[in-house]
Amino acid sequence: MPPRIAHILATSLALQATAQTVAPSSFAASKAIPVPALNSAVDNMKTVPPMATYPVSVKNKSTLSTIYSDWASFQDGAALVFKADMDVDCDGIDYRCDGNLDGQPLTNWGALSAYEVPFIVIPNKFLEANPTATPGNNVAAVICNNKMFYAILGDTNNNDPQVTGEASWLLSRACFPEAGLNGNRGHDEPDVTYILFTGERAVLPTTALNDKYITDFDKLRSTGDQLVTSLLGNLGIPLLAPGSTAHDNQGGSGTDSHPGPDDDSDFDAGASNRLPSALTALFVVVVLVLALDQI
Repeated sequence: MPPRIAHILATSLALQATAQTVAPSSFAASKAIPVPALNSAVDNMKTVPPMATYPVSVKNKSTLSTIYSDWASFQDGAALVFKADMDVDCDGIDYRCDGNLDGQPLTNWGALSAYEVPFIVIPNKFLEANPTATPGNNVAAVICNNKMFYAILGDTNNNDPQVTGEASWLLSRACFPEAGLNGNRGHDEPDVTYILFTGERAVLPTTALNDKYITDFDKLRSTGDQLVTSLLGNLGIPLLAPGSTAHDNQGGSGTDSHPGPDDDSDFDAGASNRLPSALTALFVVVVLVLALDQI
């Protein structure tokens, strides 16, 4: 194959790789969960574990985020909690994402796809200080922009200084679909709540993920809903009753249950636009290849 055509084909594959295929509804919390009440309960946190306070950004060292452990002693639904901003992490197989100037090809427990996996990041110093609480692939609930999604603990931050408030491309754009977030543009307000469930019982099993992808989003959602329901019980916060005016945890109107597999009403507008764009680009590339092959 001529080098010019090989280069064009490589470009087309890169364009295909930017197409996000996982809808936010795939990892959204049940609409029966009272997100505002849970988020309000976070404001009463006081207990601080070792190595728990960090700036939210390398550029903003004055705004600090503290990881609290008030809920970490619960038998069921135990969790660490912090509020921070949300920067975009593209480490893993998609480390060349738009704007990512310092990406790494690996994440802590593999090479996760930032385009396909909702994951969050914690400072590496905190992981080292609390290894049994956060063994990796822990399920997390993230409250952002009046919505709640489930994620896994997928990576750690090793910047100087280490910071809090990072999430994968997929999760970041699900939270803030209109903001045009990328590897160099995050959500700067420290108003995102991260609830990281602790211990081995909160770890997503290997039957539901591998070192690159989540293979069973139903398991992620069911585990997340179970953990959050247990946490709510510990806090004395009831679930929303069926038929009530439920808060939509995906950012739109709806009922108390998860959407069905064909319900794409909550799909990230940015993501849905990327997929047709990538396919259009691929079509153009194929036409160019055929034309060049005749030269």
